[in-house]
Amino acid sequence: MSGEPETDISGLKIMVIDDSKTIRRTAESLLKKAGCEVITATDGFEALSLIADTHPDVIFVDIMMPRLDGYQTCALIKNNDEFRGTPVIMLSSKDGLFDKARGRIVGSEQYLTKPFTREELLGAIKKHTSKAT
Repeated sequence: MSGEPETDISGLKIMVIDDSKTIRRTAESLLKKAGCEVITATDGFEALSLIADTHPDVIFVDIMMPRLDGYQTCALIKNNDEFRGTPVIMLSSKDGLFDKARGRIVGSEQYLTKPFTREELLGAIKKHTSKAT
C-alpha cells in the first residue's frame, strides 16, 4: 500500500481494441474484476462504430492491427470533436522510442507495452480518469 487514495474505477466503460483474442480476453477479465464495463473490438473499423454507440471513458488500442492500425484509429478518435477528450492508451509489443513518439503525435495519452500487468492496466485508467472526477 503506497498510501495513495484508492481511485474507484468500477462503473467505467473501457474499450479494448486488439486483433489478439488473448489480449482482449485478458484485459476484459482484469477490467471486469475491477468492476468496469468492457467493450471489445477486433480492429479500428469495428471500434469506431462501437465508440459512437457506447461512449467509452477510456480506450486501449493495439498499434499493429489489420485494415486500420492503432495510430490511424487514435487519430480518427482525436479528430472527432465528440471524442477528442477521451483518453486513448496505445498497446504494443514493441517498446520503441519511435513508436511512443508516434503515439503522442496522433494524440494518445499513454503507451503500454504488452504483455501488461494488472497494475499497469488499472493504473493507466486511474491516471486518466481521476481528472474527470
